[in-house]
Amino acid sequence: MSELSRSEEDPLGLHLAALAVLDDEGTVVGWSRKAQELIGYPGRAMTGRSVFEALIDPADLPVAREAASRCRSVGFWFGVLPVRHKNGHQVDLGLKITALTRDRGREWVLAGALAEDVLEWQRDRAVLEGLYRRCPIGLVVHSPDMRILRVNRAIERFTGVPAADLLGLPSGALLVAEDARKAVDRVRQVISTGRALVYSEQYVRLEEDPARVRVALVSSFPMADSAGRILGVAEMIEDITERHRAQQRLAVLAEASTHIGTTLDVGQTARQLAEVVVPHLADHASVDVLQSAVRGEEMAHALAGPVVRVADSSDGDGQPALRDPKGEPVEFAPDTPQARCLAEGRPMLEPVLPPAWFSTEPFRGARAPDPGAHSLIVVPLAARGLVLGVMSLWRSRRPDPFAADDLTLAQELASRAALAIDNARRFTQQQQTAYTLQSSLLPTAVPQQSAVEVAPRYLPAGAGPGLGGDWFDVIALSGARVALVVGDVVGRGVHAAATMGRLRTAVHTLANLDLEPDEVLSRLDDLVNLLAAEQEAAEQRPVAEHILSATCLYAVYDPISRRCSVARAGHPPPVVTDPDGRASVLDLPAGPPLGLGGLPFEARELELAEGSLLTLYTNGLIGERSIDPDDGLARLCAALTRPADPLQQICQAVVDALVPARPADDIALVVARTRVLPAQNVASWELPLEAAAAARARTLVTDKLTEWGLEDLAFTTELIASELVTNAFRYARGPMTLRLLHARSLVCEVSDASHTSPHLRRARTTDEGGRGLFLVAQLAERWGTRYSREGKTVWTEQGLAGAPQSAPRGPGGPFRHR
Repeated sequence: MSELSRSEEDPLGLHLAALAVLDDEGTVVGWSRKAQELIGYPGRAMTGRSVFEALIDPADLPVAREAASRCRSVGFWFGVLPVRHKNGHQVDLGLKITALTRDRGREWVLAGALAEDVLEWQRDRAVLEGLYRRCPIGLVVHSPDMRILRVNRAIERFTGVPAADLLGLPSGALLVAEDARKAVDRVRQVISTGRALVYSEQYVRLEEDPARVRVALVSSFPMADSAGRILGVAEMIEDITERHRAQQRLAVLAEASTHIGTTLDVGQTARQLAEVVVPHLADHASVDVLQSAVRGEEMAHALAGPVVRVADSSDGDGQPALRDPKGEPVEFAPDTPQARCLAEGRPMLEPVLPPAWFSTEPFRGARAPDPGAHSLIVVPLAARGLVLGVMSLWRSRRPDPFAADDLTLAQELASRAALAIDNARRFTQQQQTAYTLQSSLLPTAVPQQSAVEVAPRYLPAGAGPGLGGDWFDVIALSGARVALVVGDVVGRGVHAAATMGRLRTAVHTLANLDLEPDEVLSRLDDLVNLLAAEQEAAEQRPVAEHILSATCLYAVYDPISRRCSVARAGHPPPVVTDPDGRASVLDLPAGPPLGLGGLPFEARELELAEGSLLTLYTNGLIGERSIDPDDGLARLCAALTRPADPLQQICQAVVDALVPARPADDIALVVARTRVLPAQNVASWELPLEAAAAARARTLVTDKLTEWGLEDLAFTTELIASELVTNAFRYARGPMTLRLLHARSLVCEVSDASHTSPHLRRARTTDEGGRGLFLVAQLAERWGTRYSREGKTVWTEQGLAGAPQSAPRGPGGPFRHR
């Protein structure tokens, strides 16, 4: 035949194109179309001719004869040979001559290509050999039937398995089970689609330790012949284990930066640390902190005090279980890594724990939570030069021990957590200081009085940035009246508590002046402005940079008239519940907060039936972030619909309805049930402004006290009434009113139309007068003067036998003894 058949163009699967078939003498017996393209001669012209005569120049014959001789001896030759083209010029061909045995005898297949193409193929072949022998990137060739055909030496180094042992294994044999299935699916996808894939984090088993794995970056691409037929899949595999571990460490640090230190609570911060290290770094973790740090106490540079466990976490079956030990005390023997770490302030790495380590009795606090633990890291929780505790990490499920990189990561995490724990300790210390100050400034007991039955409740903040400046007060006033006060200082911490104490003292002073509620708030507003100016002068900063403000609600209730006067300065309005259980928010002018200055306050007066509830509170009760203010007021009213219940029960119902377990703000709550002084316990007379009025007053007082069964107080009350009426007669004008009140104390009042205030003075021995008020002050437990639009009232109080009394006071103010 004059030309090669299609099957003979590449009979041995050579990389070069088949050109001709020669007999043993070099005569052409077959000629391909590719040969005609390269040399120019058609098959008809070349069949039966000798290639040495037709194609080789005489100068190149020795090379051609040597090639023929080598073929006869070894059956193979490859090289570059100049060949004469039909057009007369020479063509350099890369030729490969291979023996081929047929029925008609031995023949030779001549395959070739242009020399430059052969050189390019040789370069490609050299690159491939370099990948197989010297390149650090692994190369694996898979057959279409999912078998490993070839691997390079990098794979041997990567897995520790000889190349000969890998050939013929199923694809994915070296991978962890889950990744093996994915790898096989990916090879099939490349074969079916003919498109390359790149994927990472394929976990490869190690021959010396099958439990340990390495991470690889894999690029898969199809291998196809010139006809597009898929011959297999090649995979380039790069060992990225160290890079992967570094990325994991960075990911842990990134998670720690957003997860650790989000609260100012020592225990919660320690639990956040344990959540980060398990399971990312360890299988078990415990965080032990000095008890003094947990309590927020001042820390000494020398280690002292017991250690408590505040966090404990274990990785059970891949599910981390965090446990709150609630401050269980732990004890470390002197030679344990934890004890040495606490004492020396340096980390301890135990890559391999000895078996006897677990059976040692003194290791109580240091004992591993799992008998299978084989590696340990202990790092100190140190911040600002203080060792606050230790963190212990164990590995039991993971087969690889802790390494130096793990210790570095653990130190970094512990350092961040220690700073957050120290911040929490300082915050706790500040909170305790503020709470101690605030507790000492708040009333420890309400005074005994006849106007209302009262149940106060103060709840400190359990979460958030700290204690606020909430306060309450129940102040007994003259004439059996009572003042109810709640307030809230803007700000948190010690400064808010100190400001609260100053305002509460001012409220007491103003209450003793018997001012109207709106006038009390006006005076408080002036005081807050004065304090702000003092603060500005002391710190030399603009007033705008200071936030010195407060809200306040002040109410005065009179059990005789049942009238209640209320005013507020930016404070939530009170809730009034009538005896039938209808609760409503009192419509009361809001008024500006204290500290704005120059704005008026307005009071409202209302009449309350006996048994009504008057509820005062601070905004922490209805101002929780999870509660809408309107919804909070509705829930508050719903909790106050049973006015006949015990007041403590009502307070608890309000707390249960509105207050979370850890309120973000402190709360002051006052629930008061109104009383009415019976008419038979009140006696009032108008006396003319004349000299005989004092005698008339003594008679009226004696008769009324006899009626009330208070004959023991008749003599002193006669003297008091006589002196007060005489003063009114001498220095006042208009009619006088004498009133006796029989409540928890005996109250004697004399009112006149004058606004002149009587003054207590020390009379000299030669003075004929000036001793009246001195006698009154000695006979009465309390006395004072209050003013009204019509004039003034001078009042005194005397204790009744068997009744609890308030502390004595003079006109300057109350002196309360706890």
